[in-house]
Amino acid sequence: MLRTLTLTAPRLRLRALLLLALVALPIAWYLGSPLFLSQTVNESLPAAAPAAQVSQASVIVPATLRSGQFGTIDAIHIGQGTAAVYRQPGAQLILRLDPFSVTDGPDLYVYLSTEPAPTSSAQLHQGGELEVARLKGNVGGQNYDLPADVDLSRFRSVVIYCKQFSVVFSAAELSPAAS
Repeated sequence: MLRTLTLTAPRLRLRALLLLALVALPIAWYLGSPLFLSQTVNESLPAAAPAAQVSQASVIVPATLRSGQFGTIDAIHIGQGTAAVYRQPGAQLILRLDPFSVTDGPDLYVYLSTEPAPTSSAQLHQGGELEVARLKGNVGGQNYDLPADVDLSRFRSVVIYCKQFSVVFSAAELSPAAS
């Protein structure tokens, strides 16, 4: 009986390790792959339709209202580039990230925050926030329509936030554009 038990113990260990690997590898891939995979977006800033009295070759450029630079939260959560809010003729507000890159992650969203540079979930939510949209990609120029009734004077930063893990990936403090 003792001999049978010692022969099956290595098999049990091997099966346990195999089962552990089958569970751990997908989790490791899910958590680790954003560190080396990217989703690139290349949208251009939408130009307003030409005005009736302006020649067809001329296009009205949207006015920049506020802008800021993305920064690093910690060694893993790193953002770079510019966030800018533009007003299109006709009052449409557009948030543009360009040039832009951030460490990729699961379930990333773009938020406007009343805090100037939140680094935690608590800071993002404490004064109020506006969920703009799911992040289209972690690299490249991209546009997000803002609600027509948004009060930009309330919001002091653009934040890239992982809803699934409640983690701020990067923030750009918004300042009024130079006239």
